[in-house]
Amino acid sequence: MATAETRVTPKDFLRVADLTPDQLERLLDLAAEMEDEPDGWIDSLRGRSVACYFAKPSTRTRVSFAAAAARLGMNPIVLRPDELQLGRGEPIADTARALAGYCDAIVVRTYAQSDIEEMAAAAPVPVVNALSDDHHPCQALADVLTVREWFGRLAGIRLAYVGDGNNVVHSLLEAGALAGMEIAVASPPGYAPREDVVAGARELAAATGASIELFDDPREAVRGAHAVYTDVWVSMGDDAEREERLRTLRPYQVDEELLALARPEAIFLHCLPAHRGEEVAAAVIDGPQSAVWEQAANRETTEEALLYMLVTGGWGE
Repeated sequence: MATAETRVTPKDFLRVADLTPDQLERLLDLAAEMEDEPDGWIDSLRGRSVACYFAKPSTRTRVSFAAAAARLGMNPIVLRPDELQLGRGEPIADTARALAGYCDAIVVRTYAQSDIEEMAAAAPVPVVNALSDDHHPCQALADVLTVREWFGRLAGIRLAYVGDGNNVVHSLLEAGALAGMEIAVASPPGYAPREDVVAGARELAAATGASIELFDDPREAVRGAHAVYTDVWVSMGDDAEREERLRTLRPYQVDEELLALARPEAIFLHCLPAHRGEEVAAAVIDGPQSAVWEQAANRETTEEALLYMLVTGGWGE
């Protein structure tokens, strides 16, 4: 994990904390430029290829990475487990080395964070974590870009996350810490984000003026927030706990009453897919304060910037 003082050009993007505050800001700046000038980087990586391995189902991640790669002139090669020898016992390191011989970057959406780390250690080309059970760093890039677009800054912005302390929260904590934000997380006992991730985010926050707060009461987290965020209560792999999760997390639904505790200009965020009537009321996600569609669109923009910076090494350092 990088520190605020570290100035090492990252080869891979396995979690948000791989970046420094300056690198995160540069990446967001480039994403904003790419959004403002959509034709400015067309074919800038012509002739390059990116392998996109998806062990989990995906809508936004799969399409946004394919679109981002195509916008850069790259050839996105989308792969499923049944199309690779991984499913027949080939070691991850062997697959990584082989893919690196054909492609200029590897994007991985899978279960274990350790699998992505093993692939990154073996591959000489950049490896991107497109989601693991521990982190969802590409989603966090889109999240903070959306917040910056709405409020013109990130430093001092209060973002409240309500619900299950999952991989989305882990990446939000790291992104908020690097950006000098106030991150407040409200989860029921047993559903809080991992202690080691929280501790690491607080270490980053100490150098940037950010703050990390954990609550049991969602009202305490949301009060005065600029942005209110939630995610599904039953993620992939949690189906056996569905009834227990729905019962435990029910008091953490983001409805109009809870959102009213935030600032009048507050926005609502959700990484999608959403389950109206569970983690969020339909009146909130479909209401005037919802920024979820801008947030979803920003996945493509930030991933385009990320691929460009990783493949070219263009972090400006």
